[in-house]
Amino acid sequence: MSADIGSAVVVSAGCKDRGMPMCDYFWAPHDDAAVGVLDQPGGPDASGFDVVPLKGMDPSVTMASLEAILTGCTYDEASARPRAGHLLSSPDHENAFITSLSDTLQEALVSASHDGLADAAAAWAETVELQAHGITDDTAREVLVLLSGLADRASSGRRRLYCWWAL
Repeated sequence: MSADIGSAVVVSAGCKDRGMPMCDYFWAPHDDAAVGVLDQPGGPDASGFDVVPLKGMDPSVTMASLEAILTGCTYDEASARPRAGHLLSSPDHENAFITSLSDTLQEALVSASHDGLADAAAAWAETVELQAHGITDDTAREVLVLLSGLADRASSGRRRLYCWWAL
C-alpha cells in the first residue's frame, strides 16, 4: 500500500537543509483515522497507510503555493480553502501533529496531466519555499508525480489527504 521510490530520498537529495521537519503525506478514510496516526511511533506506518514521505514539504505554506500554481488561484485563496493546512490534532501534542490538505489540491493533483505536472513543477521550484531548500525542477517534478499518485489512490477510495509533521 505504500508509495515506493524512496520519496524521502527524492526530496532530501535535492535539499540543502538536513534539519528540516519530517512531513509524511498519506490518505485516510476520515479525520479521526488520520489523527490516530499520532498514536503510532514514527508517524504513519507504510504497512498500514499509503505514505509519501517528503522531508521539509510544509503542509500549509508549500502546499498552498502548489495549489495556487495548479489551480490558477492566488496563494491567499488557496491557503483560505477549507481543510488547507488545517490542524486536526491538538496543538499541545509533544512531538508531531496532523494537518489536512484541501480537497481542491487533491482534485488538482488527480486531474493534472503529465505535462501539467511538469509545468507546475517548474513554477513550484521557483517559489521562495522550495528555492530556500535547493529543490530543483527535476526534484519538484518527482515530488508532484508522487503526490499525484497518492491523490489518485486516495480519490479512488473516497479518502482524503493528510500530513503528519514532526521534527
